[in-house]
Amino acid sequence: MKKIGISFLALAALLSSHATEVEPAVIENPETNEAMSFNTRPNSAFAPGEKLVYRLSYGIFDAGEATLTVDEVDKQVHGRKLWRVRGIGKTISAFEWFYKVNDRYESYIDAQGLFPWVFIRRVDEGGYKINQDYTFKQHQNKVDNGEGKEFSVPSAVQDMISAFYYARTMDYDNAKKGETFLVNIFLDDELYPTKIKYLGKEVIRTRNGKFRCHKFAPVVQEGRVFNSEKDLTVWITDDENKIPIMAKADIKVGSMKMHLVDWEGLSNPMAKVK
Repeated sequence: MKKIGISFLALAALLSSHATEVEPAVIENPETNEAMSFNTRPNSAFAPGEKLVYRLSYGIFDAGEATLTVDEVDKQVHGRKLWRVRGIGKTISAFEWFYKVNDRYESYIDAQGLFPWVFIRRVDEGGYKINQDYTFKQHQNKVDNGEGKEFSVPSAVQDMISAFYYARTMDYDNAKKGETFLVNIFLDDELYPTKIKYLGKEVIRTRNGKFRCHKFAPVVQEGRVFNSEKDLTVWITDDENKIPIMAKADIKVGSMKMHLVDWEGLSNPMAKVK
């Protein structure tokens, strides 16, 4: 499941849990009260108050529903304001009988730089459990995995859920077919330089109507979950929100689709075709 999540640029976080909230104890006050200097990333795509609801389907059956939210929080790191981005959800219908998913992905991101300071992961998939609390020391280009190990990482490295939002701030308007965009994701004590290939514009039909979109093919690792790099396609709305509205994947055990079914608190109008 890890390879699916990376290829979807953190869309695996959409199968997250209704678990109780965990306070990020790893957030600590700096040694001084001086604010540290970091780059500011332009962002008109999203803001606190946004809510996105997705459905994950296998074949013709809906298997899961999930919600992504952006919230303001009172905590700060090194004098930097934080936003909390979170994916929570559940398996639905008959799928809970044979494989119940109860996961949560949560990131405390820098409100100006749009990079993570804290990443919380709670996974329970059919009894398989993962608990992770990562501290991103962006001022040192390091990640502390909470288990006594530190890793060197590139500047402004992303986690699994923050990458979903970071990718929405990229400029696709002048992109050419075949051009690739890179997002560095740190997950499971490894760095994944994740690339997405631009395939042009396309109008697609969803459960909520037609939308103008940018089309992408994430460059995936062959031989693991997907058969080839052509087996995964993602459509992102051709508007200032840049929301991943639908993703289709052919995997070795069948096919799956992830589609946006509801939303609120958007920063811009949606690129809907009448």
